[in-house]
Amino acid sequence: MFPRPVRLCRLSSAPRQCNVNAQFSSPNRYQRFRTSSTTSQPPSKGPSGKLWLTAAVVAIAAGGAGIYTRSQGDTSSTTLDPVTFTNYELISKTPVSSTCSIFNLRPKRGGGINAEVYQDAFETGIWSVQFKQPQLQVGRDYTPLPPSMQFSSLDKGNDTSLQFLIRKDGEVSSYLHDLQPGSIVEMRGPQLGLELTPDVQEILFIVGGTGIAPALQAAHTILKCMRPRDETRIHILWANRRREDCLGGCSDTVGSQWSWWSKLYPTTKAVGTPGENIEELRNYVVEQLDELKRLYPKKVTVDYFVDEEKSLIGKDSIMKYINSRAQHPLVGPRKKKLIIISGPDGFVSYLAGPKMWHNGREVQGPLRGILKELNISGWSVWKL
Repeated sequence: MFPRPVRLCRLSSAPRQCNVNAQFSSPNRYQRFRTSSTTSQPPSKGPSGKLWLTAAVVAIAAGGAGIYTRSQGDTSSTTLDPVTFTNYELISKTPVSSTCSIFNLRPKRGGGINAEVYQDAFETGIWSVQFKQPQLQVGRDYTPLPPSMQFSSLDKGNDTSLQFLIRKDGEVSSYLHDLQPGSIVEMRGPQLGLELTPDVQEILFIVGGTGIAPALQAAHTILKCMRPRDETRIHILWANRRREDCLGGCSDTVGSQWSWWSKLYPTTKAVGTPGENIEELRNYVVEQLDELKRLYPKKVTVDYFVDEEKSLIGKDSIMKYINSRAQHPLVGPRKKKLIIISGPDGFVSYLAGPKMWHNGREVQGPLRGILKELNISGWSVWKL
């Protein structure tokens, strides 16, 4: 899910399929809802006892037509759930660069069990919520930042708020950026993107832009909610178009050569000077990554790649990490190594091939792109 900013979807009147993610489509409109399945695997989901999953199953059992009526019209719920939209209030909108802001929202009405829902979701894995653009009836998924990244001091001690790193691009994101504090945003979720279990020993995250949010969620789940072993490792390769989006970030290993962004979004304008005031100024997300590295030395490492500096997440940078971990075998017969891709569609396709549609659902699709060319053994790949 998560976040990353994910695919646009139309909120329409004829449900094609009901599942935990409460996805709807119309025969007359192409709808791009994100699911958590592959062509060979069922959708990933958390333990059946989770409060929010139970709520989703109960709501879906009520019938497709009823679900649609509630999802479109009923915003009186006090607790976030995957089917019914709940009113949230925008508390603050704080720029962290010229392109991104952190949005801080909390339920408009009290009395729900949102703290329990959030906790269950963060303990389960990578998840997102869907925001609705009411004028266009368009929804989009965004990944909440983990609670360790509580941004606004206005809500200190308030465990019902959620924070999101949102870029200005797109119909829903532009709508959100135009809102003022006090505005109401309709939200539903959680939607589980990938369950993380204690048998995950290593994760290589390859992320673009706001796709960093799922990586922060995963670090929170594995390092704070579970009991990580000494062998647990999370390595993040983070690509941005501009240095300001990761200002102050210092790579833990050497960067790479050229930029995938330049092929998809050519630009000649450079913003900022690489390395300028790098010790004095740090992007907020970079501060959080540095804090993770401080709290969990050797367990979290990050490499930064910037389009305007002509650097790339390429084969060399990927294989450098993979090869460095080859001498560290899995501890236990059921341990796993994951490569997780998170970012814009073009970014995901370039690295691992596009996700595909099958029987009305978006699925993982075959592995393609440079990861297929590398033919890495011993690692599973997941596209968010």
